[in-house]
Amino acid sequence: MSESTDPAAAAAATGPAGLIAAGYAFTGPVLDLGALLWDGTCLPDRQIRIPLSMLNRHGLVAGATGTGKTKTLQLIAEQLSAAGVPVFLADIKGDVSGISAPGERTARVEERAGEVAQQWEPAACPAAFYSLGGIGPGIPLRSTVTSFGPVLMSKVLQLNQTQEQSLGLIFHYADAKGLELIDLKDLRAVVAFLVSDQGRPELKGIGGLSTVTAGVILRALTAFEQQGAAAFFGEPEFDTGEFLRTAADGRGLVSVLELPAVQDKPRLFSTFLMWLLADLYAGLPEVGDLEQPKLVFFFDEAHLLFNGASKAFLESITQTVRLIRSKGVGIFFVTQTPKDVPADVLGQLGNRIQHALRAFTPDDAKALKATAKTFPTSPYDLEELLTRLGTGEAVVTVLSEKGAPTPVAATRLRAPQSLMGPLTPTALDQAVRSSPLHARYAQPVDRESAYEMISAEQAAAEAQAEAAAEAATAGKQARQAAKATRGAPKPDPSPVERVVGSGLFRSLARSVGTQLGREISRSIFGTARRKR
Repeated sequence: MSESTDPAAAAAATGPAGLIAAGYAFTGPVLDLGALLWDGTCLPDRQIRIPLSMLNRHGLVAGATGTGKTKTLQLIAEQLSAAGVPVFLADIKGDVSGISAPGERTARVEERAGEVAQQWEPAACPAAFYSLGGIGPGIPLRSTVTSFGPVLMSKVLQLNQTQEQSLGLIFHYADAKGLELIDLKDLRAVVAFLVSDQGRPELKGIGGLSTVTAGVILRALTAFEQQGAAAFFGEPEFDTGEFLRTAADGRGLVSVLELPAVQDKPRLFSTFLMWLLADLYAGLPEVGDLEQPKLVFFFDEAHLLFNGASKAFLESITQTVRLIRSKGVGIFFVTQTPKDVPADVLGQLGNRIQHALRAFTPDDAKALKATAKTFPTSPYDLEELLTRLGTGEAVVTVLSEKGAPTPVAATRLRAPQSLMGPLTPTALDQAVRSSPLHARYAQPVDRESAYEMISAEQAAAEAQAEAAAEAATAGKQARQAAKATRGAPKPDPSPVERVVGSGLFRSLARSVGTQLGREISRSIFGTARRKR
């Protein structure tokens, strides 16, 4: 790499700028972000990088709308894929699908590449496209209600703490009885059963379920379904281990979750992303620190996850983020300002890429000042710098190979080598249908579960009551005849015999029988993973 011949650039490369650049002189594999900016000058021979081994220490990509956050994600994802690391990206606006196609050589791209000493060549990444429940283009991602768990379900239903505890009790009952909650009608059926005359005694020993709370949960479920959420729950349930795949040539597969069709359901998709992360956490073994992560997960619009979250929910997020590092997974939260992320989570994000912020209002000015204070001490006037950064420029600090924060570096970022824009609908549909996972997950399956079992029991109970009324007289005559014949009456069945003989008991017994060799265990997030 040639040295700069510009006298001003040469002067800027000494002193503080030289010390900053020295902090990014890593020896192991790295991801290249761009070139150092100092005093308004881009220094192409002073490269800013992230050590690949530090990507499991998590990160934050922040900045105002239109400052280049999406292109930064694309740039990092491309290099991770090339290094053999699988990537998960949430595509909120629908403009990340182009990562699977080579980029277009334009004058603007050539100019940027020259400024940052980038050898730019168009290149595509191996990619797979997913959708939530089949709404929009992509292989459907579904979860059963049982796997989703009570904590996350309470979040999307916007329940308060008391209602969340009651929902946890309902899940506990279903788990204990082997009642599989596959879709939302299963959950509704169990809630209705537990406040019925027949089901109310089931929870009496552990607190019970009030009719008022059950009504709130049932109304929330109805509103949730009216938003189209029923499609996200069911089978076949997606195996999150699919995100760890690599292509035949060894490159990491980029899994893109297409979310434009559900942009009006932000609480749902942000919580569903948390389920994906929690399920990965539950299924992966402990590996400690690796030379490179097993997966890097980009959590876009992260502020939606934390808005209105209960204390228990935030504690679960914090614990998941803290512990999943040792399982080889790195998480990047993507949002507008660091204040969108709770302090306990923010403190675990060692890699920071902060794009420009705007200060048009007093609240904006307060957020700008708070953001500047979250960075290590630096020779830059960060409050001023953060308002002057152009599109595709950012303030960077990462963890060195020794785990120490690097100096704060204003950086002009490289241009992605894949297409900076969406695929055509035809190309996207073709990519989805050609995936080997399409045949496995495309068609929903509706098998017997809690709804069918409880409905069958209720129908059987009604039929039994009618038959009992019609046969009352005949039964009395039969018992009298039997007494005269045998000299002693046949005793009525005991309460235990009546329970064991009931249809619901037999249905539950069959369901419990299917659990043999299978265990439902709930994680710190209340999600369930069955071990066969």
